[in-house]
Amino acid sequence: MTKKPVLTVLDVLQSTAAYFKKRKIDSPRYLEFEHELSESELAPLRELVRRRGEGEPLQHLLGTVEFCGHVFLCDKRAMIPRPETEELVEILKSEIRSASGGPKFEVLDVGTGSGVIALTLAKEFPEAKISGTDISEEALGLARENAERLGLSDRVHFVKSNLLQNVDGVFDLIVANLPYIAAQDRHTLSREVLRDPEVALFAGGQGDELIQELIVQAPARLRPGGRLALEIGLGQSEPLFSRLAEKNYRDICLKNDYSGKTRFLFARYG
Repeated sequence: MTKKPVLTVLDVLQSTAAYFKKRKIDSPRYLEFEHELSESELAPLRELVRRRGEGEPLQHLLGTVEFCGHVFLCDKRAMIPRPETEELVEILKSEIRSASGGPKFEVLDVGTGSGVIALTLAKEFPEAKISGTDISEEALGLARENAERLGLSDRVHFVKSNLLQNVDGVFDLIVANLPYIAAQDRHTLSREVLRDPEVALFAGGQGDELIQELIVQAPARLRPGGRLALEIGLGQSEPLFSRLAEKNYRDICLKNDYSGKTRFLFARYG
């Protein structure tokens, strides 16, 4: 009887890297090497390889994602956080530290998804009052699990709301990473991106409809001089800038992401 060859982690990595490359999966290589794998270890690994080959995001397979130095639960209930959103949070952290109100800011995260923006800011500023809203009960469930995981369940309040419909009170900062992809651009997205919930990706025929509506609603929930911070899609800066000016916002400012694309829009009201 022929003895079955013993496979090491490196053997599996080399074979799966070729498999993923053939299926046009980005970043097909992993880490670890000399450990010998038993059949019981290989079976679930083969299943993970199969799922990854079908375009399931690595973050969903792992069940977690790192964001601004913290590890969050990540699954199909909410959009996988993007590096651009980390950039937005870093900008906000810097601005909150230098603001006159300091860390006692009241912040609302609209379209919170898995809660990464709200929870990262809550971790950074223990005295701040942070709330998050989302239209998806599933996403809010994931956000609450992340809050519990980070020990923030008592500090960050999540509520189901279509934009600001169910929101009370006023805030120093409203931040939003809302869906900004036009429905007709679906064909431009990768298989991995299309694993995110549709409600977290698409926003009407133009793509900026939800952001336009938030610009209209936000003044009623901003303190005088309060700030609106938006992550936006490519090509949306001019119409959204005009909308802010039309609605009497001031100090309107556009900022690029690290790749040089106009990605963030800031404004004050009152």
